[in-house]
Amino acid sequence: MKVTNVEKKEKSTVELTIQIDADQFEQAVQKAYLKSRGSISVPGFRKGKAPRKIIEGMYGSGVFYEEAINEVYPGAYAQAVEEQGLEDMGHPKMEIVEVGKEGFTFKALVSVRPEVKLGEYKGLTAPKEEVKVTEKDIDEEMKPYIDRATRLVSVKRKAKKGDTAVIDFEGFDNGTPFEGGKGENYELHLGAGMFVPGFEEQVIGMKAGEEKDLDITFPEDYHADLAGKQVVFHVKVHEVKEHKAPEVDDEFAKDVSEFETLADFRKDLGEKLAKRREEQAKSDFENQILEQLVGNMECEIPDGMVETQVDRLMDDFAMRLQSQGMSMEDYQKMMGANVEMVRSSAWPTALKQVQLELALDAVAKAEQLEVSDEEMEAEISRLAEQYGLSTEQVKAAVPEESLKGDLLLRKAREMVLSSAKEGKAKKKAASKKTAKKSEEDAGEEKPKRTSKKAAESEEEPKAE
Repeated sequence: MKVTNVEKKEKSTVELTIQIDADQFEQAVQKAYLKSRGSISVPGFRKGKAPRKIIEGMYGSGVFYEEAINEVYPGAYAQAVEEQGLEDMGHPKMEIVEVGKEGFTFKALVSVRPEVKLGEYKGLTAPKEEVKVTEKDIDEEMKPYIDRATRLVSVKRKAKKGDTAVIDFEGFDNGTPFEGGKGENYELHLGAGMFVPGFEEQVIGMKAGEEKDLDITFPEDYHADLAGKQVVFHVKVHEVKEHKAPEVDDEFAKDVSEFETLADFRKDLGEKLAKRREEQAKSDFENQILEQLVGNMECEIPDGMVETQVDRLMDDFAMRLQSQGMSMEDYQKMMGANVEMVRSSAWPTALKQVQLELALDAVAKAEQLEVSDEEMEAEISRLAEQYGLSTEQVKAAVPEESLKGDLLLRKAREMVLSSAKEGKAKKKAASKKTAKKSEEDAGEEKPKRTSKKAAESEEEPKAE
């Protein structure tokens, strides 16, 4: 293996031209022949016994080249990257330049860790929402408890919106019952919009014991068999029930909570709501600060680095699906998506995560932050307690450098946020060059450069 050319390219990539000599390539071709001959049938020879020259004579001299190249280039690539002292960020692009008996030459576009020009990161300001909780807010918090305690009571009157009608129904298409159009003793919540448009509206006004034919037209976007069709539903009402809410008093509070009085229950709901809103306000504030941190830096991020982060997101998502008893293939079928669609939907999240990691890494370097042995041991103990493992198991499972890197990023994040202030955020005037580039990027299907956007919290991939 020999690196014949090294050329820096745009977006933090380096192109290596790598040459494999004839001897090394010949060894790979022979290995490919020995591996493949058992599956090749040649007249006059038992399967797997045909000489290599005979096979090459029948199928061409390059019949084993593709497999030989696949055998050689991963190791040659890794060796070349190491020789050049490059930090490979993943997803290299390969291109075969020349191949023959003399060996082969290929180009590899290597994504390397980009240089970061860190902008302002101390004393950043952003608005923080003032948390307020009103009596009306507490009323909204009460609703789920009231709904759960609400009973259905049979009434002797015509059904109205909000009632539940117990019905039998059967649908007919030109007088013929259609599949899936029949139900018995079905509890229909009038006004919930769970049936075909027009169905619930025609049940309103009916009484127990009444029967009626409903003229219904299915929507054009309904499933193929019934889309746009005019059908008739025969409906019989067995019972009309109204929702009777409980008296909201001290007795109610005792029934639905651990409190003796309604006042104490409402006070607790208000305090919990205030806490949630305070946590959300804090999270929003921190996200705005981190958005500014990322927006203030200058950096060209290679696509390969983002693709590597997409890989991590996909692996994490697949594990979460598996824990719920679903495979990635099942998820794709359910969403009507393929792998590329799911990966594409994960790209913006991956980009923001890479941007934030690079910005925080630059802060750690600028501040000369370090992780002490005591901090490492404390983190290992925390992880051990969290996952029910021993400290030795954690050390065996998590590489020391990876753990130290995570702690450094955390310390950098805490430093940026601890120096941040509540107030009106500073507006950064975009240069003509930046504005022009933003216009260019707006036309791309997926982000290609570091944008002046936020680094947000993790999201699971979703098919668009």
